[in-house]
Amino acid sequence: MRRLHPERRLFLLCFLCICLARPVPGGAFRRGQERFPRVRAARAQAQPRLDALFRAAGLTYPAREIFLRAFKMEGELELWARDDNAAPFTLVKTYAICASSGTIGPKRRQGDLQVPEGFYHVSGFNPWSRFHLSLRVDYPNRADRILGGDGDLGGDIFIHGSCVTIGCIPLLDDPIEEVYLAAIDARDSGQARIAVHIFPCRFAGGWLRLEREAWRRPGLMEFWRNLKEGYDHFERGHRLPTVWVTRDGRYAFQ
Repeated sequence: MRRLHPERRLFLLCFLCICLARPVPGGAFRRGQERFPRVRAARAQAQPRLDALFRAAGLTYPAREIFLRAFKMEGELELWARDDNAAPFTLVKTYAICASSGTIGPKRRQGDLQVPEGFYHVSGFNPWSRFHLSLRVDYPNRADRILGGDGDLGGDIFIHGSCVTIGCIPLLDDPIEEVYLAAIDARDSGQARIAVHIFPCRFAGGWLRLEREAWRRPGLMEFWRNLKEGYDHFERGHRLPTVWVTRDGRYAFQ
């Protein structure tokens, strides 16, 4: 029988303590999270920084919606937010991803050390994480399952603290506190699905390396061109596309 990853065990334990699967009425989700000492400590330390970041970006806090975007080659995670569901997103801060594993390219197998690439959402909050605080990413999604074929695709992908990783997106502890609290408060304000887009690189400057990598790994360039469609959709007006997956595993956007 396959043993659960330690982070997964803690996540499931936390899941039993508070409801993570759906939004709850205003204030309840935040209160549930702040039952945990680590979240309370993060609130005391990081909230003034968050307030200042949002003021500098011309936004009020908490945000109506947030969005997370990661670039593997550059080692960066962006926090975007908006006050109004009809407004474009504004970049609040870019954080350094402080450790890495694998290389550019999608995750296709358990144990391949790869960070996924594609269009995901936050699927859970872990205030008892072995890595300070962590947000679970819903890998594998439908595209991963279609393109990955048979076999164990792996899972347990998190954005977390402690600056260590095997296939996750690690930050230092101060940054994960800011990201985690912003996600709690957006969820508490009614955002049911927090988008997480993970790309191999910033496409404008990374095509040469992508072409070199794709020469050795057939099919990658077509996959990355498909990801770039969603990247370009957001770049045009800083509004998130509606994303779905076709029968052949391609992402489609509107």
